[in-house]
Amino acid sequence: MNKDSPRVCDEPVALPVVESTRAYQGMVWNVRSEVVDLGESGQVRREFIDHTGAVAILALDEHDHVLLLRQYRHPVRSHLWELPAGLLDEPEESWVEAAKRELYEEADLRAQRWFTLADFYTSPGASDETMRVFLARDLSRVAEQDRYVREAEEADMIATWVPLDEAVNLVLTGSLHNPATVVGVMAAHLSRQHQWTTLRPVDAAFDSSPGG
Repeated sequence: MNKDSPRVCDEPVALPVVESTRAYQGMVWNVRSEVVDLGESGQVRREFIDHTGAVAILALDEHDHVLLLRQYRHPVRSHLWELPAGLLDEPEESWVEAAKRELYEEADLRAQRWFTLADFYTSPGASDETMRVFLARDLSRVAEQDRYVREAEEADMIATWVPLDEAVNLVLTGSLHNPATVVGVMAAHLSRQHQWTTLRPVDAAFDSSPGG
């Protein structure tokens, strides 16, 4: 590598925001319009989804099978096979607490061991949404009488367990399209190749700075 080449690592930067307004208020998230000063490149207006953030859970059983849920997604008019996931929309709830809640509500499961598997921005040109994918191990079923009553698109979700290697093939052949599922499956596959040494603690900072 050229010694003058920049270090390849995402890093936060606080450019001056000249103007910030709520352009639209929605049921779940809003659209924000901001004018940002790019310095020599001038000022530009950008509109983006002001998002709460979200979590996803790659639940892996003792046979290295991944839990996938089929859910209808109206914007893309499709049934998508996805990891259990949900919004960070509960006050004072940590990322891992949200993940435990979503695993319980969507999959009737609890897990004894939790790890941070991957972090990413879902669509950084259009939204400020952050997504953390957790790895959940040592799974157990929730008792029938204690299960969460699902509604709307979640009411008719179908669950299936897929070997991790098969899930990787489904990603590579274009059969899976949900971004958290693609990222989670590939991250788990690579982490397993490294004997899971890449896993981070559940309270790891969402930090794109070097060494973060």
